[in-house]
Order: sequence, then C-alpha cells, then structure tokens
Amino acid sequence: MIVEATALRKSYGATEVLSGIDLALPEGSVLALLGPNGAGKTTTVRILSTLIRPNAGSATIAGYDVVRQAAQVRGVISLTGQYAAVDENQTGRENLAMVGRLMHLGRRGADRRTGELLEQFGLTDAMHRRVKTYSGGMRRRLDLAMSLVARPQVIFLDEPTTGLDPASRSTMWEAIGELVRDGTTILLTTQYLEEADRLADRIVLLDHGRIVADGTADALKAQVGGERVELQFASEPEVRKATDVLGAVAVVGPLRLSVPSDGTAVHLHHLLDLLRDNGTVPERVSAHRPTLDDVFLALTA
Repeated sequence: MIVEATALRKSYGATEVLSGIDLALPEGSVLALLGPNGAGKTTTVRILSTLIRPNAGSATIAGYDVVRQAAQVRGVISLTGQYAAVDENQTGRENLAMVGRLMHLGRRGADRRTGELLEQFGLTDAMHRRVKTYSGGMRRRLDLAMSLVARPQVIFLDEPTTGLDPASRSTMWEAIGELVRDGTTILLTTQYLEEADRLADRIVLLDHGRIVADGTADALKAQVGGERVELQFASEPEVRKATDVLGAVAVVGPLRLSVPSDGTAVHLHHLLDLLRDNGTVPERVSAHRPTLDDVFLALTA
C-alpha cells in the first residue's frame, strides 16, 4: 500500500477530532474521504501531508513515516487545498515556471514541464494572461497543474471542486481521471456525493472523527438496502388492496407503496401480474436504486 494509516488520533484541547482512523490505499487508485463538515476529513489530509502531527497512531506514504521522515514524504506528495494557491499577479505560465524552478528543474526543464501542463489542463490559450483574469475553474485547473510539476506519486486533493459550476467541476473530474490513468495515486476529500461516486475506487465515510463506512460505492449503497420498486395508485382503496396482496411493503407517500426488488425485469413482471390478477393495477411504476445520498443520510447524523 502506498498510503497507510493506523489508529490515527488528533485532539485540540478536550475536543477529539479523529478517533482512531485506519486507511490503506493501493498505488494508482482513488480513495474518497466523504463526510459532513467537521467529520475530520481535512484533519486526516493534513496529518498525511505532514502539516500537523497526530496525537497517536502512525502513517506512512510510499514507505516513509509522516512524522519521523516528513522531508522524504514531502518529496513524493503534492497537496491541493480547498482554495487555489496561485499568484494572481503572474500569468498562468509564470506560475508554473516559478514552481518548476523552486523544484530545481532548471530553466530548461521548468519551461518544458510548464508547456506540458499548460496543454494537459487546457490553459495554453490563456497562459500569457494574468491569473486574476481567470475564471474559478481555470484557477483550480492551474492550481492542480502546479501541484504536478514535480510528478508526485501521491496527490491529496482537499475538496478540489468546491465553489465550481457544474461545467468546471466536470472538467476537473476529467483531469483527475487522466492522472489516475497515468498511475497517480489520489486521496480526495469531498462533500459532493456525485464526485465520490464517479471518481473513487473506494469511499471512506467519516462522521465525528470515526469511520462509519468503508467500501466501494456499490457496497455502501447495498448497506442501506437493495433496489425497490415504487408503485403509484389512484386511490386509498387501491393501496389497501395492493398492501393485502404484497404483504410487507412500506408506505412512502400518498397513494404510494415501495416494494423490495432484485432489480430484474422478471421480478417486475411478476409483481405487476400478481397485482393485476388480484384486481388492482398501479398508475405508475418506477425503480429506485440506493444512491450515496441515501448512504450519507442513513449513516451520519
């Protein structure tokens, strides 16, 4: 595992922010830390990126201990925070070239890497404009590009698309997906459930500093129940008749019933045939599969 954490704890005074977090992230994969505000997502990232020390527990990045070998850890990681850390008075090209020189790539190496990243993130046409003229999405893309100048093995993205419009968010998702296809390992925090669903190989759901769920998106959805068929009827007598026929169902709204399903067409046809044979037919039928929204609401307060 390129990222490992065992029993991480962090407190500020009497307030415990992390209560024993265990993480393991294989190389070339994406782990999403999901949770409400104050769940401990950013604190976890700050510990793993050597910005703060844990009160207890241990963590390694690419085999380096985040406390005892912090300098080596910083050599293989990159961190992109919630707000774009760019110099607004420089151009996009100047921002990237500056980072390249700080990373000791030399003028020629910095210029070459700058050109590669400008093209990769679709910023070539705007490279001579001052960053203060960039849109929010362009700034976030530039910020991510700056974090990649030294080709890090692991990237921490702390809510990378906060405040972006849907189009800019989608562009960032494509850029992150391309990084993973190139073998980069990514740990991201997010409050966007769709973002975690789309990008992450595995999702860890935090609440009050504790892991309350850990698994793939499909596995987490299965925890809150399988697929269901929702039936809309014309009247209360129809609902009562259907309830007598179907047995254990849940009333989910006026004139509506929700029935467990295996999601197959065979089961749906059997359900409708059973209702019709007993003298009742729903006006409308829809299938519902649990979403990460359902998981989030079910497993957090």
